[in-house]
Amino acid sequence: MSTEQKSGILYIVATPIGNLEDISRRAVRVLSEVDLVAAEDTRHTGQLLSALGISAELLSVHEHNEEKRSSQLIDQLASGLSVALVSDAGTPLISDPGFVIVRACREAGIRVVPVPGPSAVITALSVSGLPSDRFQFEGFLPRNSSKRRARLEELVALPHTLICYESSHRLRDSLEDFRSVYEADRQVVIARELTKQYETLLSGTPDELLGVLETDANQVRGEMVILVGPSAGKNSEELTISVDKLLKAALDELPPGQAAAMVARLTDMRKKELYQRTMEMKKP
Repeated sequence: MSTEQKSGILYIVATPIGNLEDISRRAVRVLSEVDLVAAEDTRHTGQLLSALGISAELLSVHEHNEEKRSSQLIDQLASGLSVALVSDAGTPLISDPGFVIVRACREAGIRVVPVPGPSAVITALSVSGLPSDRFQFEGFLPRNSSKRRARLEELVALPHTLICYESSHRLRDSLEDFRSVYEADRQVVIARELTKQYETLLSGTPDELLGVLETDANQVRGEMVILVGPSAGKNSEELTISVDKLLKAALDELPPGQAAAMVARLTDMRKKELYQRTMEMKKP
């Protein structure tokens, strides 16, 4: 009989983004069975576990110590212990710590198992009323207004829904930047405090939403997701013009292959098609 020590399992466990009833039975079972729970904020997760009647050893894992914790967790997993990784809310790694640990575990041959559940991104998209067949998630946009506008200008030709997180104290400034970059009728949705008592969904143009915020200060409180729909009424000819502008700008700085690759990432168009268009542009 082999005496070789089997490594433990790293579980990536999604937790509620607000309503405790959204946690899955599987997540509760895993959290109650693992040897260790690695949490972004041990106090916050401790309250969650207490509400679920679970007593577990907690270890803090956040953006400032993730590299250090990575080797520590791998040693524990290699010794046969099983670990659940959780964030403060929702699915770990989505604009939260965990990537470094997951990558290190996979490279070390340690099994990583997802325990799916709530995600603010998908939750907001599902109720936004904006096109949901394709979307792009940007996480948090740059904090600096000029950098934020520059990034929005790079994304202005997206033919699908844009999703990002935003903090309450930057919401007004971000909407101002949306108003300055996008056309006046661009549709925006603010999904605030999802699954919580004061959950609200606001829809309208950036200008209309700024007006709502002026009359209701409560709408700038809490956690929120911003969704921006495709340009209203933009037809394929207009989109082609926008893509060509991007290609021409990229060609000023990059060779054709790299320019096509960059625009492909921004628009989700095929690199081969874009490369052919760059060749057409270079013809005399």
